[in-house]
Amino acid sequence: MKKVFLVYGHYNDKSFNAAIRETFIKTAEKQGHKVDCVDLYKEKFDPVFAGEKPDEVVLNHQKRIENSDIIVLVAPIWNFRMPAILEGWIDKVLAPPWAFKFKKLFGNYGYPIGNLKGKKAIVFCTYGSPQFAIRTFFLNMPTKRLRRGVFNICGITDVVYRRYFAVPFVSDKKRKEFLEDVENTAKNI
Repeated sequence: MKKVFLVYGHYNDKSFNAAIRETFIKTAEKQGHKVDCVDLYKEKFDPVFAGEKPDEVVLNHQKRIENSDIIVLVAPIWNFRMPAILEGWIDKVLAPPWAFKFKKLFGNYGYPIGNLKGKKAIVFCTYGSPQFAIRTFFLNMPTKRLRRGVFNICGITDVVYRRYFAVPFVSDKKRKEFLEDVENTAKNI
């Protein structure tokens, strides 16, 4: 049994992202895994970071991550990044010195030492754009940033990306295929 900490970042419970969240939770729980879900919009998570020390909400999320094996993010990609509420969650929760610290080499130079080694991350993202545009013109920027700029720095190297392109424009049949992929991902955690 795996313990999963799922962070959901969409305001609309009728969205395709909500269908992804529900499909993942149902399938993972059917497989015997435990899923702890945070709905950032429903919790009214404050994404603004102004240098303050972690509050009780942030400390609670960090503790729940410590008790989990897998971190799952479910969100759309808007303007080549996740919604501000989820980006703020990353800034506040996956922050130093808790998630990583820097080892100084010399002068201003150093490198991050991740404190979340041994954990896995799964990211489910939806796009309005077709796959060709994201891969060709935009060089997979959201994927690279999350892998290298967030998870790898935290010490998480086992990162699974499931991306669903042109979601507002695809057929119901294609959406069912996307949700089958979510099920398969949940079955293989």
